[in-house]
Amino acid sequence: MARVVVLDYGSGNLRSAERAVARAGADVTVTDDLAAAASADGLVVPGVGAFAACMAGVEALGAGPVIADRVAAGRPVLGICVGMQILFGHGEEHGVVTKGLGLLPGGVTRLPARRLPHMGWNTVRPPAGSTLFADLPEGTRFYFVHSYAVTDPAALAGAGATVTTAHHGADFVAAVERGPLSAAQFHPEKSADAGAALLRNWLGTL
Repeated sequence: MARVVVLDYGSGNLRSAERAVARAGADVTVTDDLAAAASADGLVVPGVGAFAACMAGVEALGAGPVIADRVAAGRPVLGICVGMQILFGHGEEHGVVTKGLGLLPGGVTRLPARRLPHMGWNTVRPPAGSTLFADLPEGTRFYFVHSYAVTDPAALAGAGATVTTAHHGADFVAAVERGPLSAAQFHPEKSADAGAALLRNWLGTL
C-alpha cells in the first residue's frame, strides 16, 4: 500500500483529503513533518482561501524546498485547489502579486466571469494521454470552488505539460500533469465517484 502524506501547513481540507485518499487505497498521514513529506511515496499539497495566505503557510513551515526537491527527484506530488495554484510562478489577488513556488510556468489571476466564485459542478476537457483522467468518460463533472485560476492553458501545454481545461467566463486550467507533478483546480475529495477515480489513477503512479 502506497504511503501518502497530506501536508499540513495550516491551510486546506486536511481531513476530507485524508479520507478521500485513504478510500482510494493509500496509507495516509496528515502531518507538518517535512521528513515524512520528503520520504512518502506521494505528497498531497491541499489549499483553500487566498494564494498569499497559503504561500505564507508554506514558507513558514519551510516546505517549499521539500516540494521542489521531490519534483526534481521524480517523486509524485499532487496539488489541490490553491495547493495547485501555488505551484505556479505567481498569484495576483486584489492588485497584489505574490511569488509562488515556480514549479510550473505562468501565473494565477482572477477569472473573467460575471459570477464568482465559480462554485459547483463543471465538466472538464482532458487531452488524450492524460493519466489522471484515464478511463473517465467524456462529460465527467468535478466540484469547483474558486475565483482565481491559470487562464493561459496554451502556454502551459507549450511547456510540455498535459493540460486539462474547463470553462467559466473563459477557458482555464482545471488540471495539469508534468512528470511527477500533478495538480487539480477542482476538489477531488468533494467530487464523489469521479474524484475517487482520479485519486486512484494518481495513486497508480506512485
